[in-house]
Amino acid sequence: MISALSSTNLFLQSSWLPGLMRPEPKHPVLVESKKHFNKFNQDLPLEEYDFVVLDTELTGLNHKKDEIVSIGAVRIKNLRINLEDNFYSNICPCNEVPKFSTLIHRITPRLVKDAPPVADVLSDFLDYCGHSLIIGHNIGLDMGFINRELRRYFDGVLYNPCLDTMRMAKIYREEQWINYYDRYNLNVSYNLKHLSQEYGLPVFPEHNAMNDAIQTAYLFLFLIHKLRDGNIKTLKNLYMSGRSWRWMF
Repeated sequence: MISALSSTNLFLQSSWLPGLMRPEPKHPVLVESKKHFNKFNQDLPLEEYDFVVLDTELTGLNHKKDEIVSIGAVRIKNLRINLEDNFYSNICPCNEVPKFSTLIHRITPRLVKDAPPVADVLSDFLDYCGHSLIIGHNIGLDMGFINRELRRYFDGVLYNPCLDTMRMAKIYREEQWINYYDRYNLNVSYNLKHLSQEYGLPVFPEHNAMNDAIQTAYLFLFLIHKLRDGNIKTLKNLYMSGRSWRWMF
C-alpha cells in the first residue's frame, strides 16, 4: 500500500519519505506505526481519522546544529478540536539557547534548564501521536527536526502521513484566483497569523508551540470546509484538491 501513501504527497512533506527505505526502526511505536500505515486507507470519511496538530519552537532554523526547545500538540477528533487532549513540553537542549531565539519564543535558558531531554519527550510524543495523521503549518520544518532526533535516538522516523496547512492555504488561494485576472499577484502572505486574521479565525499569541498548534488546528478545519466549495469528504478528496488547476491544462 505504499503507492496509496505516496499518492498523498502533494500535501505530505518529503521528510518522512526517506524513512520508507531506511532500516527497520527499533522503537516499538515506530515499528507498529510503519506496519499500520503500510495498510493505510485514504477512502474513509475525514471524520473517522484522528489528527494531531503540532508545532515546535527551536533555537534556530539550521537543521544541522539547532535544536527543539518545546513541542506542543492538540488532537482533532471527529473534525473537532479537543483542547483537553493535548501534549506540551519544554525540552532541555544540549547547547545554550541563543538570545535571538529567546526574543522570538520567550523561552529562556533558565526555563529549560530542568526540562526533560529531547529523547524522553519524543518517546512520550510518539505514544501521543499513535495512528493519528500529523498536521502542521510548514510541517516540513518541524518534521525535519523531529525526525532528525528520532533517527539519532530511535533509529527511525515518524511514519504518520503529514498534512501541511501552508500548502492547503496556497491551493485554496489558487482556487479563489481561478476566475480573477489578479491570480498571478504574488503579494500575499502565508504566515499563520496573517492567514488566521484574513479568514476571521480566533487569533492566539504566536511563537508558543501550544498556541501555534491550536491556531493551525483552526486553520485546518477552516480550509477543510472551504476547499472545493466544501466538498472535501475523504482524505483522497483532500489529495485531489491538491491537484492544482495549473497542472490540468
